[in-house]
Amino acid sequence: MTSVLKPAKLRLGVNIDHVATIRNARGGDHPDPVRAAEIVASVGGDGITAHLREDRRHIRDEDLARIQTATNLPLNLEMAATEAMLAIAVRHKPHAACIVPERREERTTEGGLDAAGLHNTLVPIIGKLKDAGIRVSLFIEASERQLDAALRLGAPVVEFHTGEYAHAHLDGNRAKTAAELKRIADMAALAAKNGIEPHAGHGLTYENVQPIAAIPQIAELNIGHYLIGEAVFVGLEDAVHRMRELMDAAR
Repeated sequence: MTSVLKPAKLRLGVNIDHVATIRNARGGDHPDPVRAAEIVASVGGDGITAHLREDRRHIRDEDLARIQTATNLPLNLEMAATEAMLAIAVRHKPHAACIVPERREERTTEGGLDAAGLHNTLVPIIGKLKDAGIRVSLFIEASERQLDAALRLGAPVVEFHTGEYAHAHLDGNRAKTAAELKRIADMAALAAKNGIEPHAGHGLTYENVQPIAAIPQIAELNIGHYLIGEAVFVGLEDAVHRMRELMDAAR
């Protein structure tokens, strides 16, 4: 009898930025993103994601060391490709650094990093992150051009931007949803074939996560805004637990 291998467990990284956003709206130290990280660890989350922005609108510098001390979960630091952020990453040595595009006026990360166009800028930054023992990820669109750039840059991980898929799903545009899903699935398969570990994130919710989670090559989803929003109503424990259930059911 031939045995069928089950796909590997899909990891869930929880982005806790917007706990810090609420804290920063009033100043002080409540709600504490470190407490959110501890809760994520207690309910089976696989990692913590935090974006240290240039304007510090979410996570602050001092939060990073506190998060690393509070839990044993790997920290995925989202960062812009700048010398200032590189210095912070090398100092704190998170498990991973995901290089993302960043514009001061945007509300959230809009679109993927142009890894192809920024090749010369990214080469020394990726090299220094690797030298510090930090796993490098590039947050890119699911396209052959960007994936080829990631391969040439030697990035071991890419995270595919799922925003267009999420928008199409929300709009009820079935044809575009299917097209975006196929694009992500095709690029995840191509990434894995070339030795790059594919992740995915942006705009994922209870309603749209399962088709993405079912893509067998994707190793990790990073989800934040939706989970923090749901936590307002049901608590962070229940929100993470429900997302975990949906992801596991898709596999």
